[in-house]
Amino acid sequence: MRVYVGFDDTDTITSGRGTGKLARWFEKELPEGCHLWGVVRQQLLVDDAIPYTSHNSSACAVLDCREDFPISSIIARATEHIERHFISGSDPGLCVVSESERSLPGIISFGRLCTFRVVKQQEALIAAGDAHLSGHGGTNDGIIGAAAAVGLTADGWSGRFIEFQGLRHFPESLSVAELQDRGIRVVSTDKEARLVPVHDIVHTSGWLRPHLWGREPILPVVPRGRNEWETISKKRSASEKPKGGK
Repeated sequence: MRVYVGFDDTDTITSGRGTGKLARWFEKELPEGCHLWGVVRQQLLVDDAIPYTSHNSSACAVLDCREDFPISSIIARATEHIERHFISGSDPGLCVVSESERSLPGIISFGRLCTFRVVKQQEALIAAGDAHLSGHGGTNDGIIGAAAAVGLTADGWSGRFIEFQGLRHFPESLSVAELQDRGIRVVSTDKEARLVPVHDIVHTSGWLRPHLWGREPILPVVPRGRNEWETISKKRSASEKPKGGK
């Protein structure tokens, strides 16, 4: 059973860490019977009418659990996790939804909506229906991003992985076969759209962040030389890096 755990707005502009990090830390809190498949950062609408910390992103931890696992246990642990780590002055929200939840299609539609127009808390609550959506301080505006993170991740066609199979510890250069063995598919984005041979080398510049495409981790690359490729995504410079650390 797949379970989506959305977090949002658990930090402040001066906190030095963001929601993405809190979502990644949740792996340490998982009970027996669940393991982390990945954590996906989702970009929402950036608009002056929306209060946000840095880039208005939220994060979804995707769990694989045994079929009979009680969702209530995940909700309880995620709630405790937020209360332990959120920064005073933030507006944290939490959304926990299983893949079989009847309201998931509505949450997916809501997530898409959050990428192109300003939405309200009431819209998030209506979309969530009987699924778990809760605020944990401040204005509770974090419920919007938390629900959107779940919806967009369940939809499977947006966002980038900020955790998957320990990607932060991968070497800067590795073969396509090694990436495939770890569950990451390498896809060429050059105009010929060539198949990338398994023995070719991919250079990541120390920043490996696959995209979520077709509900899979996909690494877009461009040619760098003979039998060599490089990722299209680059790490922000220090001047561009958001203060919230997402």
